[in-house]
Amino acid sequence: MEKYEALSGLLDERARRLWAATESRALGYGGDALVSGATGIARETIRNGRRELKAGAELTGRLRKPGAGRPKPEQSQPGLQAALEALVEPLTRGDPMSPLRWTCKSKANLALELTKQGWKVSDTTVGRLLNAMGYSLQALRKTREGKSHPDRNAQFEHINATAEDFLRRGEPVISVDTKKKELVGEFKNAGQEWQPKGEPEKVLVHDFPSDAVGKAIPYGVYDMARNEAYVSVGNDHDTPAFAVASIRRWWATMGSPAYPEAKELFITADAGGSNGHRSRAWKAELQKLANDLGMPIRISHFPPGTSKWNKIEHRLFCHITENWRGRPLRTFETVVQLIGRTHTSKGLRVRAKLDKRKYPTGVVVSKAEMESLALHRHEFHGDWNYELRPQSLESKSIV
Repeated sequence: MEKYEALSGLLDERARRLWAATESRALGYGGDALVSGATGIARETIRNGRRELKAGAELTGRLRKPGAGRPKPEQSQPGLQAALEALVEPLTRGDPMSPLRWTCKSKANLALELTKQGWKVSDTTVGRLLNAMGYSLQALRKTREGKSHPDRNAQFEHINATAEDFLRRGEPVISVDTKKKELVGEFKNAGQEWQPKGEPEKVLVHDFPSDAVGKAIPYGVYDMARNEAYVSVGNDHDTPAFAVASIRRWWATMGSPAYPEAKELFITADAGGSNGHRSRAWKAELQKLANDLGMPIRISHFPPGTSKWNKIEHRLFCHITENWRGRPLRTFETVVQLIGRTHTSKGLRVRAKLDKRKYPTGVVVSKAEMESLALHRHEFHGDWNYELRPQSLESKSIV
């Protein structure tokens, strides 16, 4: 219609609805279909306009009635977003250190699966929710060599089942790891930060270790149930003693107050580094911790090459990296403050403290010392899944 094309740009939503209803009423029988076909305005919208005219439409500043408008599916269906995230939660693919998380399922297939579960959702809504949750479709990239361990997925399932059992019983479950070490000093840090135009912060041209104040070693302990973390920032060496000392300090400052009735502790860790599954010193230090806490400590390691699936990587470390982007880490106090101020919209809370103690390398744990540990290996991959029990309880059970 020429009249509609001439006026449409000047009319708001309500005016278009009433104008279409007026034209339809003037045309008589079949007017709704004719006006809809000519303008693209939905027939239901035209019928609503006729009802308003019949009721006596009044001129107001409001386009819709209070509360009008279709609510978003996630608002009308509480739990929809959580159900979608459960379908695409990374398990065996992707890089959680990236601010994006990954999915290889199409929007249509995800919408179909959600519909089967009883949700009312379109693939367009699925796409919008995925973007809001930080997901993005990504192409495969050739970077890995060799084959993955044949029990890789089985170990993931074992870790998930154990964690769910502990969480169901209200027992603490923590994810631990060492974040990438950082040079402390006047060095460039990746990212950008708002500054007055033409006045960027000046740092050194080269990142020579000899110019550094030192090297920060952030060891994190992430509580999966409470979405909170403790980060111990060391300045000496990343050793098993440092790793367990960080867990000990988490328990003293955050774990014990949160779990006063705890009977056991579950730790997930990667397969290498200071908390590696082959490290005798790691197990010896955990034995001391189990003795001091008076409760068993169960450990599960992620298979080699899959440490980035540890929860701490994409629930803590990526947010720390985001928080200090574009800021020079001039002092250890700066590192501690930036880590401690890290938070997310989902309520992540972080405590950080500088650990100035010395942790010598090259500590040897003899075979005899290993045999004295109250170490109990799980039937499934005992090298990855094991438990250290308090030696006092162990001796009582033997007697």
